[in-house]
Amino acid sequence: MQHYELQDSRLESGTIIKLQYFYEILSSSGIMPANHKEMLVDIWTFLMLLRITVLPYVYMAPTTIPQSLQMELSKKQNASNEDQRILNRSKRGWVWNQMFVLEEFSGPEPILVGRLHIDRNVTNTRYILSGEGAGTTFVINDRTGDIHAMKRLDREEKAEYTLTAQAIDAITNRALEPPSEFIIKVQDINDNAPEFPGGPFQASVPEMSEVGTSVTVITATDADDPVYGNSAKLVYSILEGQPYFSIEPHTAIIRTALANMDREAREEYLVVIQAKDMGGHMGGLSGTTTVTITLTDVNDNPPKFAQSLYHFSTSEDSPIGEQIGRVKVYDRDIEDNAKSSYGIIEGDGMDVFQITSDPETQDGIITIKKPLNFETKKSYTLKVEAENVHIDPQFSNRGPFKDTATVKITVEDADEPPVFSASAYAMEVHENAAINSVIGQVTAQDPDSASSPLRFTIDRHTDLERQFNINTDDGKITLATALDRETNIWHNITVIATEIRNHSQVSRVPVAIRVLDVNDNAPEFASEYDAYLCEHGKPGQVIQTVSAIDKDDPKNGHYFFYSLLPQMANNPNFTLKKNEDNSISVLAKHSGFSRQKQEVYYLPIVISDNGNPPMSSTSTLTIRVCGCSSEGVVQSCNVEAYVLPIGLSMGALIAILACVILLLVIVVLFVTLRRHKNEPLIIKDDEDVRENIIRYDDEGGGEEDTEAFDIATLQNPDGVNGFLPRKDIKPDLQFMPRQGLTTAPNGVDVDEFINVRLHEADNDPTAPPYDSIQIYGYEGRGSVAGSLSSIESSTSDSDQNFDYLSEWGPRFKRLGELYSVGESDKET
Repeated sequence: MQHYELQDSRLESGTIIKLQYFYEILSSSGIMPANHKEMLVDIWTFLMLLRITVLPYVYMAPTTIPQSLQMELSKKQNASNEDQRILNRSKRGWVWNQMFVLEEFSGPEPILVGRLHIDRNVTNTRYILSGEGAGTTFVINDRTGDIHAMKRLDREEKAEYTLTAQAIDAITNRALEPPSEFIIKVQDINDNAPEFPGGPFQASVPEMSEVGTSVTVITATDADDPVYGNSAKLVYSILEGQPYFSIEPHTAIIRTALANMDREAREEYLVVIQAKDMGGHMGGLSGTTTVTITLTDVNDNPPKFAQSLYHFSTSEDSPIGEQIGRVKVYDRDIEDNAKSSYGIIEGDGMDVFQITSDPETQDGIITIKKPLNFETKKSYTLKVEAENVHIDPQFSNRGPFKDTATVKITVEDADEPPVFSASAYAMEVHENAAINSVIGQVTAQDPDSASSPLRFTIDRHTDLERQFNINTDDGKITLATALDRETNIWHNITVIATEIRNHSQVSRVPVAIRVLDVNDNAPEFASEYDAYLCEHGKPGQVIQTVSAIDKDDPKNGHYFFYSLLPQMANNPNFTLKKNEDNSISVLAKHSGFSRQKQEVYYLPIVISDNGNPPMSSTSTLTIRVCGCSSEGVVQSCNVEAYVLPIGLSMGALIAILACVILLLVIVVLFVTLRRHKNEPLIIKDDEDVRENIIRYDDEGGGEEDTEAFDIATLQNPDGVNGFLPRKDIKPDLQFMPRQGLTTAPNGVDVDEFINVRLHEADNDPTAPPYDSIQIYGYEGRGSVAGSLSSIESSTSDSDQNFDYLSEWGPRFKRLGELYSVGESDKET
């Protein structure tokens, strides 16, 4: 329906008629009835005629406001707001208000927007229009002041235009009024349908949600004017998705409309949302979008075992931690809500087996916790439980969220290795134990029901010196060689037990043997003592403190007894004094020791221990008599300084010795310089060690030299058979001749011939240690022309017949004649 409203407002002395257009399109989509269309055409024709005839004279006519009315309005404004300052401006001869034009208007002629008019009686008035769109979008008739819109306007592109109008004298171009701005507003029509930016949409809501639970908000936008009319007033509705979801018409909040929607029954819903403008009334434009709503999972389903009874079997020799089998539960929930934990709640194997959860498959894995023994227990029965890890209290009334199943495990018999009675053995033996004495015994048995006999051995890698033996039948360990505790206290060996019926079943056990000490070592001096005695020492002076050591290790510790030899018990020079720290001090009995009388004294000391039986040894202490200072510091222990005839001091002797050594050095240097002076500066070639060239002055004898090589062998190699000794040197040892390689007759090959000679030379021990060159004149056999070598040339007449050359042509014939003449000359 099209509606036009004409408003008329007048002032006291002038009239201003405002023409406003309200064009509302109530239905831009669909088919309008024919009678409505005719009515609209009639109304539109009437309004157009009215505008053409009346509007130029009454719309925006210039108005002169009386001064009394202006003052009255000013008083009223001042009365309403005393603080606001009244601004008076000069009276204008022409005024107008805002102008309006409908968007998207199109017709055969440009649409008239309004008319400018001045109330002055000026005949030559010209109107000028400038500003946004002036001259292109809006054009003014400079004579009448009519403003026309030249093109279709779109409010969504530009809602208003600001223009400036001015009236001037057409002749003088003088401004009749100052320029003034006015606005042309584009009035909106419902020409844009609602749109959903960003669609289609995704949303989610937990399953089993209550009715009215908010899912999401989906809003649409409308490009029309939201202030003017209802063109942008939207109302939302659901076209598809009932009865599961609903939407609030004005807020566009989507909510659940059905209770207890189960994800396991249906997980995804497609909802079609419509947004319609004009407040949802008929004729409004609409837009749609889709929202895919997914139900998220909650833990509302308990786990269930795939079967109530499981059977598994395993061998008794299975190692700890080995997997026996898997139990599986099914949970209709997903992800964390489907995770379950497993446990053994009953059964006779709760301490033998354990069950854990596989993080990938959520299966229960049963593994061995302790070793199995078929001979002890052949089967186990377990009751396992699976329980959800994450339980939602909201759905606890649907519980319990757990399930149980029975697991039966059968243990199978296996050929097990022998089992020792202990995991390790410790034995002791005295170091003086007799050979073949029993040290200890290891025992083992076959745990199988068949109980195979065992054989015991010692791993010789742990007993490299073979100091121990073991009885293969009963496991008794005996001593094979003598032991010495002082060399090695501990011996660690490994004993092996092997089943006789199945040698692959082997067990090992460590055996530690400790060697016990016996008193078999005599004590001795702790170190090599060097004792010194001052010549003028006092009686009772301590010469040396002596201690002893013993390699044995008695339980109660060492205690030593010191004494002099029985025949020297009454030694006139020295005596012994026992100390509290198990040592002794050697004391001088008198003074007046002299190096000239005796330089060295030897004091044998007998040391005994407290072992059973006691062991003793005799050690000799060497005591030197030395010269000491007044403080008792040893200065010299040499006696030669007192027996020299001239009475020279030690310093003089050292000076004489130094002079003799210096004289000897001078003599050696003089002789060396003399030798170097007599030698020539140039070294002879024969003595130049920088070159390794050896020259030989002998020369070979050429072809007549038959001593070094046998020329006949080279001339007739077919006849060679046997050993040919070298003639270039005379061997020191005579060797038996070697049987040479026989060459086939009339088949001599030079390469084979040389290889034979090379082999003989390589294996000849009489050959010189340097290389030699042998020249062979053999040229082979079978040539038509014969040999050209002079080695086999003969002087017989038959060999010098050149008549055959005449058969080769004129040139060779001439050559034959020349040779024949030469032979005839020789005969004459």
